[in-house]
Amino acid sequence: MNDTMVTVVGNVATNVEYRETATGGMARFRFAVPSRRWDRQSGTWTDGPTSFYTVFAWRSLAANLAGSVSVGEPLVVHGRLKVREEDGDGRRRTFVDIDALAAGHDLTRGTAAFRRVARSDAVPAARREEPGAPQEPGTARQARKPVAVL
Repeated sequence: MNDTMVTVVGNVATNVEYRETATGGMARFRFAVPSRRWDRQSGTWTDGPTSFYTVFAWRSLAANLAGSVSVGEPLVVHGRLKVREEDGDGRRRTFVDIDALAAGHDLTRGTAAFRRVARSDAVPAARREEPGAPQEPGTARQARKPVAVL
């Protein structure tokens, strides 16, 4: 494949929005990646401009991100870089997205405790509807409405 694969290190800039789609769960959030460089004259690191990306994740990665990530937390995101252009309001705008294949907390800046989830628990319990809600025929999953994660 000729996809451009990237690995970026930064901070979660917005709440993770999680919703169910026909093909499984989808999560989206904005990701801030600051640039830093070593200033030889002052002998210190200096901050440069921050790049912002919209990160999209699908299926189990989406559900796990929704249950594990909050605004401000440091992450490492690996995935396909996508650049798209849209016309609107008489201007052409460029958006840079990452279709995430893997993501995790940046352990150079803190600690984390990993928990495996069973397949039936792929959608975090906080995102499920009330017990007793109607279930989809032929599955053990509960019917869900799109939910924005706070």
